[in-house]
Amino acid sequence: MITTKPRFESFEAYLQYDDNSDKLYELFNGELIEMPPESGLNIEIANFLFLKFAALVGYRRVRGHGLELEVRGEPKNRYPDLTIIREEHIQQLSKRNTIHLFMSPPLLVVEVVSPGDIQRERDYIAKRIQYQDCCVPEYWIVDPQTQTILVLELKDNSYQEVGNFSQDDLVKSPNFPELKLTVSEIFETPPN
Repeated sequence: MITTKPRFESFEAYLQYDDNSDKLYELFNGELIEMPPESGLNIEIANFLFLKFAALVGYRRVRGHGLELEVRGEPKNRYPDLTIIREEHIQQLSKRNTIHLFMSPPLLVVEVVSPGDIQRERDYIAKRIQYQDCCVPEYWIVDPQTQTILVLELKDNSYQEVGNFSQDDLVKSPNFPELKLTVSEIFETPPN
């Protein structure tokens, strides 16, 4: 039996697709590209930040890797490692965990850089352009390889660098100034 990959003429057509699995797909040129699983380290970092932000804004406004964000360009969607949504999104996302272009953008998107040059370029360049285009007010690039956190803020439709934080620097968040967190806390390896 020959199976063919589905093709989609639009993002809306893709949204109707369900393969009855928990797989995450990016829609690239009308084709589904399965997203590989995250590394254990990336999940640890994202979970740590999830807990910190949940304590700050409430768990209902913090979404992990399963939140889908519709973007312009290719691919047509992204799955940030961590997203802080608006209060209005809670009800809007009750049926499908997708923020559409016609909706208000999330307040913050966090990407934890996976190992490899292609992944670095994707997080530092491609996603930055797409999130900026979607008017996401704040974008963090958490880089385990360099042990740095680049915080970008949207000003005049363009991302401006708030800081590239490392070691014992306090991460400065324009939208969450009450967050008191150092870079070393984020990258700290728990004892065995």
